[in-house]
Amino acid sequence: MSARAFLDVEASATGRRWVGPGVEADRMAEAMVQETRLPLPLARLLVARGVAAADAARFLEPQLRDLLPDPLALKDMGRAAARFLRAVAGREAIAVFADYDVDGGASAALLTVWLRAMGRRATLYIPDRIDEGYGPNEAAMAMLAEGHRLIVCVDCGTLSHAPIAAARGADVLVLDHHLGGETLPPALAVVNPNRADETGDLGHLCAASVVFLMLVEANRQLRAEGAEGPDLMAMLDLVALATVADVAPLVGVNRALVRQGLRVMARRERPGLVALADVARMDRAPNTYHLGFLLGPRVNAGGRIGAADLGARLLATDDPHEAAALAERLDALNTERREIENRVRDAALAQAEARGLEGPLVWAAGAGWHPGVVGIVAARLKEATNRPAVVIGVEGGIGKGSARSVAGVDLGAAVQRLAAEGLIVKGGGHRMAAGLTVAEGQIEAAMARLAELLARQGAGAAGPRELRLDGLLMPAAATPALIEEIEKAGPFGQGAPAPRFAFASAEVTGARRIGENHLRFSLGDGRTRLDAVAFGAFDGPLGPLLASPGAARFHLAGRLETNSWGGRSRVQLRLEDAARA
Repeated sequence: MSARAFLDVEASATGRRWVGPGVEADRMAEAMVQETRLPLPLARLLVARGVAAADAARFLEPQLRDLLPDPLALKDMGRAAARFLRAVAGREAIAVFADYDVDGGASAALLTVWLRAMGRRATLYIPDRIDEGYGPNEAAMAMLAEGHRLIVCVDCGTLSHAPIAAARGADVLVLDHHLGGETLPPALAVVNPNRADETGDLGHLCAASVVFLMLVEANRQLRAEGAEGPDLMAMLDLVALATVADVAPLVGVNRALVRQGLRVMARRERPGLVALADVARMDRAPNTYHLGFLLGPRVNAGGRIGAADLGARLLATDDPHEAAALAERLDALNTERREIENRVRDAALAQAEARGLEGPLVWAAGAGWHPGVVGIVAARLKEATNRPAVVIGVEGGIGKGSARSVAGVDLGAAVQRLAAEGLIVKGGGHRMAAGLTVAEGQIEAAMARLAELLARQGAGAAGPRELRLDGLLMPAAATPALIEEIEKAGPFGQGAPAPRFAFASAEVTGARRIGENHLRFSLGDGRTRLDAVAFGAFDGPLGPLLASPGAARFHLAGRLETNSWGGRSRVQLRLEDAARA
């Protein structure tokens, strides 16, 4: 029999069963408080992360020097760094072929910035999403090989056998993190923690982190020769942005990279990120929310619906005037992208609902759906249904789609299986996201087979969705000091969510609609009141439930945050769920 639901909430307003810390976790948290004198909410969070009391201090102050892996732990790394340095020393023409998303753009920017510090430059090539699609293609690689001795493929290339073979006369380095196949392409080096012959211990790294490790090894080889390489710590803002935007789990070295990268970004030294933060109207020190929801989408906007190289150029430039112009253009493209996304999302959701949302896979396909937004819409479907989702845009008899997964379901491997079985033209990715190209006439068969493969992994298994909570709080305990303590366990994001607390039998007052569909209100227990906000509340059941609460009391669940407005900072609850008490 399953444990009793937290606060007896078996079915909340959003249909979720609340699950709190178990008896053993509570006991371990109390013991940690006694040993470390940390606040109980923070101790509960550390216990949930699997941190022992003896390791708490080290976890709360992660040091990159302790967590950064030896670059040579990755196969082909020494060869890649040596060939890269030989091209630099010999003033060979270098080309960087990058993916068109944030991870690809940041990876290209890392190489560009490093080379500029060494007095060198590289040709940047980013394929057009619509005309060329993802990854190297034969025409582009052959063209680059005519004028360059070295081509570095970043965030792509692991499955590009024919395109890399087409780069005759040039050496090719692949610095990637996408799932590899049974064989490697004919590159001089393929550095990828997700190669089939790797251990997988570093499989959580994004491509920019792989590039960063290659530059660490390059600097080490330079030092061995008595030379000094560029300052890599100053480049961690790019690694942090890529890690968060690519939804890499914030565990282990990723957590340390992002933590240090946020500090670098707060210094506002990179013209492109400064300009982007300004157009996004960021008014405080950057955090993972800013990277994932304000900066990342704007960098991505060029690759989605504009010129593919805009994001990489913005991240790499050292000219504030160029940065300002690029940021303005990306901001405008992002606004346009949102409008396109909303149209496709509404059509995709209606189609998916008509097909049914109870299976192991939710999918939709439509003629003329812009391929630049299908990935975002797939993510929206996944969030709405808690199931893997695929959205496909069809043009000229060919469908180009993006897929997003849920925890515990390896989507990339399943998509690669479709390609191996001949049901799709090509496809690949990693556990949480994948892309695919499929003939229009094969879409139904391919999605049926994908659903079958995902069902074997437990996708769509019956049972109510769960909302995991890190404990109960009184409104008086929700203080700036508590938030400051909790943030020591951050940064929070994929694989390391910010703690979610419940407030029991709270009185809801002052509820008012703000903007188009948001709700602001106050909660209290008769002694202390706490501000709260529920974004998108009127798109679901929370808005109607809480807008006119009457005398009813509610159990409320969400995350604490600091709301800064008009020069004042106050703690507020960002509401995620509610249930009648």
